[in-house]
Amino acid sequence: MIIINGYEEYKAHEGKVLGVSKWHKIDQGQINKFADATLDHQWIHTDEERAQNEGPFKSTIAHGYLTLSLIPYLWKQIADVRNVKMEINYGIENFKFGQAVTVDSEVQLQATVRTVTNLRGTIKVAIQARLDIKDQPKPAYVGDVIFLYHFN
Repeated sequence: MIIINGYEEYKAHEGKVLGVSKWHKIDQGQINKFADATLDHQWIHTDEERAQNEGPFKSTIAHGYLTLSLIPYLWKQIADVRNVKMEINYGIENFKFGQAVTVDSEVQLQATVRTVTNLRGTIKVAIQARLDIKDQPKPAYVGDVIFLYHFN
């Protein structure tokens, strides 16, 4: 895990891969809970029998937004950003979903610091987030998450 204490330390990592998270298994229970939380019960996610018989993946798949929602959890395994008064999830940019995540797949986040900008004391950081699927050649997605930090 990388520890970052302020702007200068973040800036030193610009253009570099910070690291990867642990593998996280997405099971049907997590998919169903996400479906309940988002009111998205499309059969490709929640109907195991129908997905196996009629679906293109022969199993249920995780919601794309479920995989995106894992970024904060997986990010915290890669970087410990300290001395922060406030951290804001500012945005996501240029995300492309490359491959579906089938039920019981394991995923891992790779984080690369793309840019670090000091906006008169507010630090804007763009992190390239790539979600890899174990034993699959293509990632589930690649895109940038944008954080704003106010350091002590």
